[in-house]
Amino acid sequence: METRHQAPPERFNFAQYLLGLNTGRASKLAYRDDHNALTYGELDLRTRQFAAGLLKRGLQCEQRILLVMQDTVDMPVAFLGALLAGIVPVPVNTLLPADNYAYMLRHSDAKLIIASPSLLPVLKDALVQARMQVPIVVTGSGMEYPSISQLLDTPPLPENSHADTHADQFAFWLYSSGSTGQPKGAVHSHANLYWTSELYGKPVLGLREDDLVFSAAKLFFAYGLGNALTFPLSVGASVLLMAERPTPAAIFERLVKHQPTVFCGVPTLYVAMLASPELPPRSALTLRLCASAGEALPKDVGEKFSAYAQCDILDGLGSTEMLHIFLSNHVGKVRYGTTGTPVEGYALELRNERGQPVSIGDVGDLYIQGPSAAHGYWNQREKSIATFQGPWVKSGDKYVRDAEGYYTYAGRSDDMLKVSGQYVSPIEVESALMGHESVLECAVVGKTDEKGLIKTIAYVVLRDPSQQAQAIDAELKAYVKTRLAPHKYPREIHIVSDLPKTATGKIQRFKLREP
Repeated sequence: METRHQAPPERFNFAQYLLGLNTGRASKLAYRDDHNALTYGELDLRTRQFAAGLLKRGLQCEQRILLVMQDTVDMPVAFLGALLAGIVPVPVNTLLPADNYAYMLRHSDAKLIIASPSLLPVLKDALVQARMQVPIVVTGSGMEYPSISQLLDTPPLPENSHADTHADQFAFWLYSSGSTGQPKGAVHSHANLYWTSELYGKPVLGLREDDLVFSAAKLFFAYGLGNALTFPLSVGASVLLMAERPTPAAIFERLVKHQPTVFCGVPTLYVAMLASPELPPRSALTLRLCASAGEALPKDVGEKFSAYAQCDILDGLGSTEMLHIFLSNHVGKVRYGTTGTPVEGYALELRNERGQPVSIGDVGDLYIQGPSAAHGYWNQREKSIATFQGPWVKSGDKYVRDAEGYYTYAGRSDDMLKVSGQYVSPIEVESALMGHESVLECAVVGKTDEKGLIKTIAYVVLRDPSQQAQAIDAELKAYVKTRLAPHKYPREIHIVSDLPKTATGKIQRFKLREP
């Protein structure tokens, strides 16, 4: 695998690199949140002050700090300031229970917590459970803990006194969602951030200096970190941040008020936006491009939202292990219902259970090779060996590739169903159901019946909840039978008010499989 893009130098600090790219933009807007704004000049100053503040507190190279922070202007300052000082930031999901934070504190051996005030109660509980005493710095003021403003009172690091890090040196961690056990800490380097901007942010997403980028996916999420930090700052664009949860109403308010040109969402959010009675007229927006990731974007949803927004939605696949998107639709070459084609600089293979390549049109396990892959999982050797196999990363996803090189999602490897001796992709069944005008959302899982056989079960959220469940059940079954082979249609359809989801909007199918 080769890439035409120039590699970063051996001695490379990504925060210093980003700040250096924007030295001529001191007065330009870098970030705006619900209450504050930062120019590029202010971002540079605060990043250097934060780095100096960490070093003054005695933190040392490659020690970890936990960032439990809402998406405000303080978050990029903390992330970049830690990188600049050679200290490892670990941004974590802000919607977790105390036992998850306790695990992450112990696992990372964090030496400091930077926290938003609203998250202090759960963090206090986490420290008790972890039996640790870790100092906390809060982003607010007037509390029992030191404020981030005290770190920012430190004289800034001079321009050329950043940590002299190697491009492959541990820079930051991201924890996986942990839906199948304890979260895994993927360890990423300074170079990994560079590669995602060079291979995806610039050539595929095509961000420009005059863009205002708004990502519903948060900065603690690998997808959001690229959308709202790595990519826009690498081209001198501006970023709109939102601390609250991304409801359709909250998204609409900011799309209309601030007029972002690029929006990055997830499939469940696009579904909810289309269904909302508050959907603003297209004339009120200035969008030129949208992106989607997190899980596969249904064909019907992609087509409908694209028609509404009058711009492409680039559905893509990334992962915490690969840091960002390596398989994507491209502007002018979008095929809704597919995840597109490989991003230049990445190699993809589909393999069967014996590790051999599958034929075109056959389902296979997806493997990726590319320069943004994590070093591995921290202190989880067996899981690292299972996932990081030489230069290849096993994604855990199943895909089908057609003759033109487009990849279509077939489901997670552990979600595939074997019905009547034949594999069934839950995604294929879900796509068929989503084509019915009454269906807002759905999820398909397999459950074992009293005879030990796998049955396909569908959970459906209706656009109009007042519809009679019994009548729509028969109608949906008849509809799906016209679109799928007989062994694939769902034997049971349950009408539900909503589906269980992660904080990043992914449907939690494993919860639907529970008794």
